[in-house]
Amino acid sequence: QVQLVESGGGLVQAGGSLKLSCSASGLKFDNYAMGWFRQGSGKEREFVASINYSGEDTDYANFVKGRFTISRDNAKNSVYLQMNSLKPEDTAVYYCIAVLAVAHRVRFVGGDHWGQGTQVTVSS
Repeated sequence: QVQLVESGGGLVQAGGSLKLSCSASGLKFDNYAMGWFRQGSGKEREFVASINYSGEDTDYANFVKGRFTISRDNAKNSVYLQMNSLKPEDTAVYYCIAVLAVAHRVRFVGGDHWGQGTQVTVSS
């Protein structure tokens, strides 16, 4: 069965950085676009970033452009989200997703598979 396991969340001060990792198993990783969504308390789940199967194409939500970077390592079946200049409004549970789609469609279609999520808390 497909498993996506996130790690790297935690508590950080505003302006700080965190790097999230997602390790995938049970799927042919380099067939899938990968992405990150997030859900803050009392808010709807929202798209953060996506990357295509080869890593050559990425897409970002406007509110993270210039601050977050998504990357993948197909040899390690892993996708990453480097988060810099964190703001309190970035506080949320971050979910890793895998989907058979091009990177720029991920924000519309969501994931075929979802991880359990990792909590990111940014203090002011």
